[in-house]
Amino acid sequence: MNRLDLTVSAEHAGERLDKFLSDSVEGLSRSSLTKLIEDGKVTVGEKAVKKNYKVADGDRVTVLIDDPKPVDITPEDIPLDIVYEDEHLLVVNKPKGMVVHPAPGNYSGTLVNALMYHCGDHLSGINGELRPGIVHRIDKNTSGLLAVAKSDIAHAGLSEQIKDHSFTRRYLAICYGNIKEDERTVDAPIGRHKIDRKKMCVTQLNSKPAVTHIKVLERYQGFTYIKCRLETGRTHQIRVHLASIGHPIAGDDVYGPSKVITALGGQCLHAYQLGFIHPVTGEYIEFTADPPESFISFREKLRSRMDV
Repeated sequence: MNRLDLTVSAEHAGERLDKFLSDSVEGLSRSSLTKLIEDGKVTVGEKAVKKNYKVADGDRVTVLIDDPKPVDITPEDIPLDIVYEDEHLLVVNKPKGMVVHPAPGNYSGTLVNALMYHCGDHLSGINGELRPGIVHRIDKNTSGLLAVAKSDIAHAGLSEQIKDHSFTRRYLAICYGNIKEDERTVDAPIGRHKIDRKKMCVTQLNSKPAVTHIKVLERYQGFTYIKCRLETGRTHQIRVHLASIGHPIAGDDVYGPSKVITALGGQCLHAYQLGFIHPVTGEYIEFTADPPESFISFREKLRSRMDV
């Protein structure tokens, strides 16, 4: 049994317990969390409560999550670009094209398959049997840095920082068009698309708050090179936000124009910087990773056009 301890902050005061947990616990669906509440595995101040309980500032919420069931995920000897590792966690630079965890249609070749080969049984079980060690994700065709928890204490500590928006995540991207402002913030809620359920969109319906801070680095003919800082971490957040303001990411075959730049092999988006307080040592640590060659080549090609 895994135990997750959460403290309600002022911004969540007055929310229903199920909504608070949905916003605070990475990797578990709202229905899964509701079942935990109904099974008495969620307590507030050591007392079992119902899902519609209104949490208060300072409430201590405890979530008990069953140990993951044994699952037949095959460890695979896939090379990993490990930026940092200790007994509690590691930081990897995920290549574009790699799925983070097994799912229908992708039960091999994932980051989890590679992690199970590298770490063996030393991965946190909080996120369930198919996502051992996975605290947060990036899309298949997005490259960059990911923190992986080897212990439950590391997983809980990293999840808490993500919830509190103190987990530093910065991305580099090349998007269509000319973003006129040097700096811009997109504050727009994101939810599931009502028709295409595989897509996300900016919507007020069944959505969660989402904030992306954008800074222009360079402008080219028809494109802008930008840096994005995530304040929240919703599914496809940067891709959706940029598309919503008319500047979809180059190479994005979901949210971009129909004529995709196929040579990029996916969206020109790279998680280049990751920073957090080590959940065991208490030290702030930060890592950076250069974009992949496809990103750099495309950027240099756009730069060269400006010199003509």
